[in-house]
Amino acid sequence: MTKKIIWFGISLIAAWAIAIVTGIVNPGEQVNALWVVVAAACVYVITYRFYGAFIAAKVLSLDARRVTPAHRLKDGRDYDPTNRWVLFGHHFAAIAGAGPLIGPMLAAQFGYLPGFLWILIGAALAGSVHDVVILAASVRRNGRSLAQIAKEAIGPVGGVAASIAILFIIIVALAGLGLAVVNALTHSPWGTFTIAVSIPIALLMGFYLYKIRPGKVVEMSIIGVLLLLAGVIGGHFIPGSALEPFFNLSRGGLVLAMAIYGFIASVLPVWLLLCPRDYLSTYMKIGTVMLLALGVIVIAPNLKMPPVTQFVNGGGPIIPGKLFPFMFITIACGAISGFHSLISSGTTPKMISSEGDIKLIGFGAMLTEGFVGIIALIAATILIPGDYFAINTKLTFDQLAIMGFPVHRIHELSAMVGVDVAGRPGGAVSLAVGMASILGNLPGMKGLMPYWYNFALMFEALFILTTVDAGTRVARFLLQEFGGYVYKPLARPSWLPGTLLMSFLVVGAWGYLINSGNISTIWPMFGVSNQLLAAIALGVGTTVIIKQNKVQYAWTTFIPMLFMFVTTFTASWQLIDMFKAKLTTATVPAEILSYRIDIVLVYLMAILAIVVLLDMVYKWYIYLAASRKDRKTILCADGIIAAEDDQNPENPGEVS
Repeated sequence: MTKKIIWFGISLIAAWAIAIVTGIVNPGEQVNALWVVVAAACVYVITYRFYGAFIAAKVLSLDARRVTPAHRLKDGRDYDPTNRWVLFGHHFAAIAGAGPLIGPMLAAQFGYLPGFLWILIGAALAGSVHDVVILAASVRRNGRSLAQIAKEAIGPVGGVAASIAILFIIIVALAGLGLAVVNALTHSPWGTFTIAVSIPIALLMGFYLYKIRPGKVVEMSIIGVLLLLAGVIGGHFIPGSALEPFFNLSRGGLVLAMAIYGFIASVLPVWLLLCPRDYLSTYMKIGTVMLLALGVIVIAPNLKMPPVTQFVNGGGPIIPGKLFPFMFITIACGAISGFHSLISSGTTPKMISSEGDIKLIGFGAMLTEGFVGIIALIAATILIPGDYFAINTKLTFDQLAIMGFPVHRIHELSAMVGVDVAGRPGGAVSLAVGMASILGNLPGMKGLMPYWYNFALMFEALFILTTVDAGTRVARFLLQEFGGYVYKPLARPSWLPGTLLMSFLVVGAWGYLINSGNISTIWPMFGVSNQLLAAIALGVGTTVIIKQNKVQYAWTTFIPMLFMFVTTFTASWQLIDMFKAKLTTATVPAEILSYRIDIVLVYLMAILAIVVLLDMVYKWYIYLAASRKDRKTILCADGIIAAEDDQNPENPGEVS
């Protein structure tokens, strides 16, 4: 009875907070950011407790008695049973790239309310289900990748189309995330220095943990955090010093530096750079988000951005399209992200010690990322709208005033953080300013704004570089798989020439897109590609559920899948029209080539997604129209019964 009263009380608090944020209560008054935090925290806790339990028990039938591939196939390299909290940290670090930070920041141009509702509802009903279903499906198929699951569940046509789509999507996604770093660090020697020193720090941590003091995680953590903080403080002395020319990089210089880093990181052993960066970034991510939430609670700032702006009808200076569909692809993470399916069917399922951990890691990590998105939205919307647009666009102050968003404190903000923040689109700089404004207003922190600003840039870059590491490596694996059909040694990850060649091709592809594009073109492409992948993954999840004879629960993935396909196909066609319009006015040969490549990429991704969707629908029809005996024959032909032989602890040969 006590538990029921507690949950009823949390539900009432959530309802009241949502009513205040949406303007049902006290309409017309400024909303305090504290209510946004309360609403999100309560809704996500309720969702995890009840909807998460429903998905785990009814839809997936998770059972801690089942032996996971981490135990059955343990090799100490890829398959290794891992403590649930350690694995939660690894999984969260891998899925939480820049998307939940940058997307809400850019989507704030539509007002605070659309982004708030999409992150709140999307993470609870779509993103968390997407992640946990794919994770469970991979665990029960010996840790197979999404592409392999698609080939098995859908068939070779849809599977190959999905694999090609995934490769294109990863490259576009890396370009979108990398652009945020480039825009933030251009001619910013302090921030560039801080990010640069984080790389040797991660290398040192890798050597320390695996070679110098094996297993001494606490020692490594203390050393890593102290060195990172020293890097933030030390960066203050770079401007004006003899080292400034080495870190005061232009846009082209930063693109080249990122490409070199991505190439090296994708070929180094994972224990040397990827794993220590993962661990360090998780520590910094969760700690910083909790500190920001505490800051919001302590200073309780009001949201300055209106609930809805005139840009819901299109014509926005940051994202040119209308609220639908562009808001749903701009916030490409935080609500739902197709990139997560690659992680949920990548390293994580090979490390799950018990099926009882799947709900926490798959469902819980996504809700945590949703909370990160909410905090990022707050950081954007506590800024005065004119200042927000002055940072995120190249428009003059007079142009912004004519649009109804006069600039107020941009020069003051620049002076406080020690960098000219005007005209730095991409979301990363405005997020850093918003975060610094929250943390700098904590008691005794007012004079530390420059340090908080550069700490925030480092915080964002840790998110992004983690994704660049993992994403480049995953894309290289896929490219090697395709290359193996042409020349067999290319498919072997151990063959160094093939590894170097494929890494170079992947890095060259996303580096070109960054160098030739801008936030108005690349981020919508990233959003479309990422959400198309989410739709494909939800379709694969729906297929898995149907073939487990649980058609009555297929709505849990089918409804989000339908919404994502409709949204992303609509966005794809509108984006193609936008690129065609820009192509007709472009005069520079490089711009003409860039827009043509963008158009071809969007066409290819959309066509591949349509092929996958049609193949899935056909397979659903064939399976549902078949008799019970024929269904079993279909499952055997697809290899599903064999793949799940260990799934039912009572009868190993039976599909639950």
